[in-house]
Amino acid sequence: MILISYDIQSDKLRNKFSKFIKKYGYRLQYSVFEISNSERLLNNIIIEIKNNFEKQFTQADSVIIIKTSKNCEIIKFGYAKNEESDIIVID
Repeated sequence: MILISYDIQSDKLRNKFSKFIKKYGYRLQYSVFEISNSERLLNNIIIEIKNNFEKQFTQADSVIIIKTSKNCEIIKFGYAKNEESDIIVID
């Protein structure tokens, strides 16, 4: 499993990034997605982030990609309240 977490300040860019990542996996929490453990998928995601998003990021933005191994233990509590809903923030 691959986990992708992001903290993007701009609402417009955050929504665009969320829609992009949603093509590859599903939302665990507001800014955390789970992706199948596939090198091909991961490479596609990294290339797309570098080509289409990285130039738009400010010093307040970050994306973290965590590759888990078969030996990792995932412990979850509670229920994700937003698995299938996009988050749209309007100022």
